[in-house]
Amino acid sequence: MNVVSAAFPHSTFPRGPYERAADAVIAQAGTDPRFLAQLLQGLTDLDAQREVRFSELDAETAGAVLRGADGSPFLTSIVDSAIVTLYSDPEVWDLLGYEGPSYDKGGYVDRGFDDLDWLPDPKIEFEDEVPA
Repeated sequence: MNVVSAAFPHSTFPRGPYERAADAVIAQAGTDPRFLAQLLQGLTDLDAQREVRFSELDAETAGAVLRGADGSPFLTSIVDSAIVTLYSDPEVWDLLGYEGPSYDKGGYVDRGFDDLDWLPDPKIEFEDEVPA
């Protein structure tokens, strides 16, 4: 879970969504031997970078350690696995203000797709002449 929360830092997120995303990573590792090997090696490498285990690092230091692993097969695999679970979590949707998918309610067109009241109305200008 610490790797997932360091990779996707949100100060308002409780532990639950991070735990569910970490569980999805672990479940994938249980079905994919190559992914499991990457995961185990990557966790060992993270622990070796500091005098304390990665799981004991504060959030800022953990984030810095992960940024150092950016692009590695280990981190790429974790991000690819965890991102879908984390941001598909209805608890996360509530925290981010996302109302959820609209397809089962008839789509967005008749449900206020343009209700972004926090954005200013765009200024629309039309040219008098159309270029030839």
